[in-house]
Amino acid sequence: MLQALHKLLTSSTNEPETDGAVTLGEILRRDWFELWYQPKIDLKSKRLVGAEALVRARKPDGGLIGPGAFLPGAKEADMLALTERVILTALRDFEDCAAHGAVVKLSVNVPASALVKLPIARMLREERPRAVNWPGLILEVTEDEVMDDLEVANEIAEELRTVRCSLALDDFGAGYSSLARLRQLPFSELKIDRSYVTDCNLDRVNAGLCETIVELAKRFELKVVAEGIETTSESQTLLEIGCDVGQGFLFARPMAKGQFVAAISRRLVAPAKGPLKARRQDRQEDHQEKDREIRQDIRENTPKETRQVAAALPRRVTAG
Repeated sequence: MLQALHKLLTSSTNEPETDGAVTLGEILRRDWFELWYQPKIDLKSKRLVGAEALVRARKPDGGLIGPGAFLPGAKEADMLALTERVILTALRDFEDCAAHGAVVKLSVNVPASALVKLPIARMLREERPRAVNWPGLILEVTEDEVMDDLEVANEIAEELRTVRCSLALDDFGAGYSSLARLRQLPFSELKIDRSYVTDCNLDRVNAGLCETIVELAKRFELKVVAEGIETTSESQTLLEIGCDVGQGFLFARPMAKGQFVAAISRRLVAPAKGPLKARRQDRQEDHQEKDREIRQDIRENTPKETRQVAAALPRRVTAG
């Protein structure tokens, strides 16, 4: 299933190349900015549960410029201008996704300074989608940019919650947050740095670190997202230790918004189930799993001459 999902999602996706020297200010002035999206997948159901917005630039000749060419060393004023445009664009892009049948919770990367210097709560209050099923927005802040003033950070997070906006701690493990500090930070989601995810199925140290991070996040009631998943074995290992969501090349590379919306409209990525439908499906899956266990037990413990009778047992039928 994972291979099919990856093939369908990436069949027409080309990532941008780092191309030429250009500044962020120039990209904003020339309106070369655009958002690409990388799906976030529920590791258990393999369904789409969100997407992370990633910045790209497209030149008039169609050439694409990766963020490594214009984000490092960018001026703070330009970073703030970019952050504002990213948030407003993501809000509009949600409506395109919803129009094609997927209520997708989007996340955007923001510098910690933007939480203080931009009126993000007001922006969301004025520009957010008016659909009743809008799930909100996630702002991702890297661990090394976490605000020093915890009181201010919590005040900002509380204001953002009133407009359905939550904070995610990005690249966790790459910085040096203490456990006590993590407990005080106003995050609802924790993203495991890809350096720990890589070969977590083979590397005992990485596996142990991932398991510790997941356990820690669960204690603090945080959702856990693993970044940079590239193999089925990594995905399975993360699922077994309790990780909720994953993203990475195993599922899909980042893709232009048009390709992302097209994938949704063609049902190449199945949206997450609604609560009632999910409960019904989960009950049905539980019954099917019990039936499989019973049949396996019969095969292993029943004399050979009676197995044909066991094989003829009807499957359980559950109400829809």
